[in-house]
Amino acid sequence: MRGICAFLCLVAVPAIADDNRPLADRARQYLIDLVKIDTSNPPGNETKVAEYLKEISDGHGLAGEILGGDPKRMNFVARLRGTGKGRPVLLLAHSDVAPADRAQWTVDPFGGEIRNGAIYGRGALDDKSLLAADLAVMVEIKRRNIKLNRDVILLSEADEEEGATGIQWMVKNAWPKIDAEFALGEGGYIVESKDGPKLFEVETSEKVPSRIVLTARGTTGHVSLPGSDNALVHLSKALVRLTEADQPIHLSPPTRRYLREVAKLTDYAWLAPLLPKLDNPATSQAAAAQIRAKEPGLDALLHTTLSPTMLRAGNRSNVIPNGAEAQIDVRSLPGETREDLLTRFRQIVNDGAVEMAFAPGTPAPASDPSAISTTAYKAMERAIERIYPRDVVAPAMSRNATDESYLRVRGVPVYGVPIFIVDSQDPREHGADEHILAKNIEDGVELLWQIVLETAGGN
Repeated sequence: MRGICAFLCLVAVPAIADDNRPLADRARQYLIDLVKIDTSNPPGNETKVAEYLKEISDGHGLAGEILGGDPKRMNFVARLRGTGKGRPVLLLAHSDVAPADRAQWTVDPFGGEIRNGAIYGRGALDDKSLLAADLAVMVEIKRRNIKLNRDVILLSEADEEEGATGIQWMVKNAWPKIDAEFALGEGGYIVESKDGPKLFEVETSEKVPSRIVLTARGTTGHVSLPGSDNALVHLSKALVRLTEADQPIHLSPPTRRYLREVAKLTDYAWLAPLLPKLDNPATSQAAAAQIRAKEPGLDALLHTTLSPTMLRAGNRSNVIPNGAEAQIDVRSLPGETREDLLTRFRQIVNDGAVEMAFAPGTPAPASDPSAISTTAYKAMERAIERIYPRDVVAPAMSRNATDESYLRVRGVPVYGVPIFIVDSQDPREHGADEHILAKNIEDGVELLWQIVLETAGGN
């Protein structure tokens, strides 16, 4: 405990003593501090971030609490009181990060190094940049003593990357502390175009994650007598069939609208003639293949996707194993049931030696898209239009999965705020040398500031 306290003193005291620092400087420093706190999941250790956030909040007179069921994996909640004219708005960001293989990085993934105008470190994009911006906005509102017409709540939740236990604990055990009219979280991005307008993607829905286990059975034997009944061969063929099979194309109304907006960007003019073909069963798969060749991220919005992630088989190099197992990460479209998936995948594999089942655990909830008619969504449109009048705002479905669905199923509309620019050709989330440009942080926190004031500011 003494080591943790010493660490917090090193990173928190300078941040607390920065009352006169601009908002952008504050957000940049918070991000560097947060990146230096290793919350790789597993094991997480998100309590270290919760304690840092509380140190900052206490230093600025913000009411904050550390909450949770696991002493090492706690959440943090802070609240700014408004007049009560409107119900609260929740600022949502997670404190855990994906693991980092140091051997693949050119810098210390937890060093917070600045190189060529960018901040490097695990979580710089996912999701400590948003957490830093949320905290900076909360501190700035408190510092300026701005009158609010609704409470503004900050929630830093643990374990988003793996089991979503942080948000589940909060929903089950501390719902009144985070109950809000709407929430602003991750999943929104800004997509740039060379000559035309930028596209501000507001995440209103997301694909549904699940994990399927394939178990192949065969006959044990000596490798000198190879036969066709090899569990590894059964499993390998099953994986190839699944990954190469065309999944059904389905365009929801939000996705159709989003693709129309993307096609207006100069860099995506090639997309416009393909859109009508997606609605024709005779041409949809060919059109999707063309989109996939140009922009895999757009193709992933059109259908369920799957990726093999883990393999296990055998214990000797000279013995053919009688069993082999693989795990597949599946991201399905909302509205497609688990039974639909298993039925289709079994038909694709068509091998009685391969069993298929969902991995143990509680499935992530599927939720309806958040409405685009709410005060929060309209506030985002106004704030973005005021700062970026030439650019376009559109609702989008995220191909990623977050823990925001646990709020949506409780009736809270959640919007992924588009405050950071993403490079679709060089994504770094969960990858080596994850980084974000300092200017991206500076511009992003200013936009978030305007969105929050537009949503909750007093009149």
